[in-house]
Amino acid sequence: MIKVTSKKIVSSIIATLAITTSAFCASSDVLATVNGDKITKQDISILLGNPNIDFNSLPQKNKTQILDQVINNKLLTSKAIKSGIEKNTEYKESLAKLKKDLALRVWLKEESKKVKVSENEAKDYYNKNKSNFKVPANLEASHILTKTENEAKDVIKTLNKASNKKDKFVELAKTKSVGPSGPQGGYLGKFPETKMVPEFSKAAKSLNAGNYSKTPVKTQFGYHVIYLESKEAEKSLGYEEVKNRIKQALLQEKFSKSLESEANKLRDKAKIVIKK
Repeated sequence: MIKVTSKKIVSSIIATLAITTSAFCASSDVLATVNGDKITKQDISILLGNPNIDFNSLPQKNKTQILDQVINNKLLTSKAIKSGIEKNTEYKESLAKLKKDLALRVWLKEESKKVKVSENEAKDYYNKNKSNFKVPANLEASHILTKTENEAKDVIKTLNKASNKKDKFVELAKTKSVGPSGPQGGYLGKFPETKMVPEFSKAAKSLNAGNYSKTPVKTQFGYHVIYLESKEAEKSLGYEEVKNRIKQALLQEKFSKSLESEANKLRDKAKIVIKK
């Protein structure tokens, strides 16, 4: 942990609402200096509010504007410190609060490092919760949506008589379907079975690829005639595919319980007055 000792550095914390590590950066990270004070890529990240933005990849105009803003901030911060703002009551109160918030944030980070999840714990969780690690069946379908059951039955009768049922389905979708996919021949694309309402998914899943529903499928939207283009069966994810996700979830759960336990111990010893 870096120990903050000078008032100037502490004041910079207030000005930027974050701690920079400018003094410890590689020379390639230093973009400019202002009266000897370095401007680094970390300073740019703080201003942009996104550490993932690559400053070097930005257009030159944007880089110039951003760098000018950081330079102005450095100069104004220096002026603010020289003005004696550190004696201001609001400044002192804000600094005290910031230091407490910072202490908690750093402490939480250090405490989280103490929490571990073993391979056995992760595997045990996986084995007990395999049903949670499944990729639902993927369906590819088209449909014709009608307002009444009789209209849907008429569509099915027409399809039954057609020699090229797929072409006829597309034609009927464009002329008979009241759904927004009608102009596209009723095509809904590929989707997880869980995306659609249960009645629709169940009916679509029961079909073989290249077939259509022989009875209208009623949902809250109306009556559907479904044509199944293709389907991929539900599959289970192996442990290796999900172990990192499991470990992260278990770490968060352990850490949360640890903090709750510690907070409860502290509450038992503390004098807490809640005003009504």
